[in-house]
Amino acid sequence: MKAFLIDVKKCVGCHDCQIGCKDEHCGNDWSPYAKPQPDTGQFWCKVDQRERGHKPHVKVSYIPRLCNHCENAPCMKAGKDGAVYRRDDGLVLIDPEKSKGQKQIVEACPYHVIYWNEALNIPQKCTGCAHLLDDAESPIRVPRCVDNCHVNVILFGEEDQLGLDGTEEVLHPEYGTKPRVFYRGLPKKFIAGTVYDPAIKEIVEGAKVTAAGDAGTFAATTDSWGDFWLRDLPDADWTVTIEANGKTKTIQTSTISEDKGLGDIALN
Repeated sequence: MKAFLIDVKKCVGCHDCQIGCKDEHCGNDWSPYAKPQPDTGQFWCKVDQRERGHKPHVKVSYIPRLCNHCENAPCMKAGKDGAVYRRDDGLVLIDPEKSKGQKQIVEACPYHVIYWNEALNIPQKCTGCAHLLDDAESPIRVPRCVDNCHVNVILFGEEDQLGLDGTEEVLHPEYGTKPRVFYRGLPKKFIAGTVYDPAIKEIVEGAKVTAAGDAGTFAATTDSWGDFWLRDLPDADWTVTIEANGKTKTIQTSTISEDKGLGDIALN
């Protein structure tokens, strides 16, 4: 069965995958696989770019998102008369003829990666570039997003040949859709800050920083700039304790809804 493997830590945010998808599908009719993708309004492959934290402690994450070609695909259940079907290789496709007028297919996708083409009155999404896979004479036998990625972020092939080691994750496993797009290095929450001593107006290097809560205890040490980064944190409430030179500072914070950049922290 075909699957995608996306290594988020390698992604540089160049959007080449997104551009390649547009180039392959805008203005090209690949029936019976798919009708042309509109020039605007649809992204069958989209790089989700997010700024996380609070300045000056900010990280930017890039996560390519596309149809998950789910084993338990809600769109297949919503489609009528075979409008959405699964190929023998596992790719889930929308029939551009049978799906006419079936807007409920768009609404059924919890990942919001199915789009409505108002002009054609059909739902549309990533096809895994099935037209390329099936064309024995095509110089490209993988999805265009894979071919266009120059840093090997996105891999595609038989699941048992992708080198999956069990550490991979899927987006929103709580949906129960069993996605066939696997991710490595999905960003986890962080707490960061800069520690300084107001008495001497200098940063504090080597301060011990711990975040403790019901989800566990995490530790870091301030660097030569006075910065600390507590990484890969669960979504939870935290008591952050900073200790150095006989002084202690305690801060209550949370990563339940967002990453936290605490800014400059005076160690009094």
